Amino acid sequence: MFFSDARTQREYNESHIITARRIEQSPTGEYLVPDSEELGCVRYCVVYDCRTSSLDCCDYEEEEKGKVAREDAEEGTAVQYARSLQQFTRHPVLVLKGGYKRFSACYPFLRTQKILWMPQELDNFQPYPVEILPAKLYMGNFDQACDQQIQKDLKIKAQVNISEQFAEGSKYLHVSVPDSLEANLFSSFATICHFIGELFLIWYSVQIPNTSLLSFCLQRAWDYVLKCKMNVRPHRAFVKQLSDWETQIYGTTITDISEPNY
Repeated sequence: MFFSDARTQREYNESHIITARRIEQSPTGEYLVPDSEELGCVRYCVVYDCRTSSLDCCDYEEEEKGKVAREDAEEGTAVQYARSLQQFTRHPVLVLKGGYKRFSACYPFLRTQKILWMPQELDNFQPYPVEILPAKLYMGNFDQACDQQIQKDLKIKAQVNISEQFAEGSKYLHVSVPDSLEANLFSSFATICHFIGELFLIWYSVQIPNTSLLSFCLQRAWDYVLKCKMNVRPHRAFVKQLSDWETQIYGTTITDISEPNY
């Protein structure tokens, strides 16, 4: 991921998103493009300014989901620079909806004054869980579930642990299942759904992801979670159990899991 900060030097120095680089301008006011070869290898190139008010036309789902929308509105500082970067990237350049002001209000723990990062520092940086529902539902792993700083930053109040590993927690549901194709989660779906509260973190073993799919019909949940984590791939046995759960809830099978997308 490549972050570009389109605010003033003073605003950037006060604080910015971790690893973000400030956009430089030439004496004539033209935007200077960073290493084009580096941009060509970046999957997500994100530009932000202070408020990015030019993206007010985004639909409700984009607004609820999480702050990133494609640049398709009237020109603003971030949008202008995104257009200039587009010719150097393989993928669409994204603009942060609401700009730095909104992002820093939602994720104050991801802002910094640090400008230079050593490779070892970047390698040691611990990622946060995937945000499924803003400030409500997260999907992470065992290490993240045990990280007290992450729990504090995200204000996590409850956890659902779906693995054979165990960790301490005040409000905690442990569904012990092996990391295998034979794992039976179907019998625990009702218990998990009942346990779900205001805010919780789901963490899982390597091959048993996506319990967050429980809240919707399978098709809708699949499409939604893919927007949050594009590389998520639950195994076929788990998808079959989700399909059976969908049938039990709705009285009929809605999603055709024979499609190759599943």
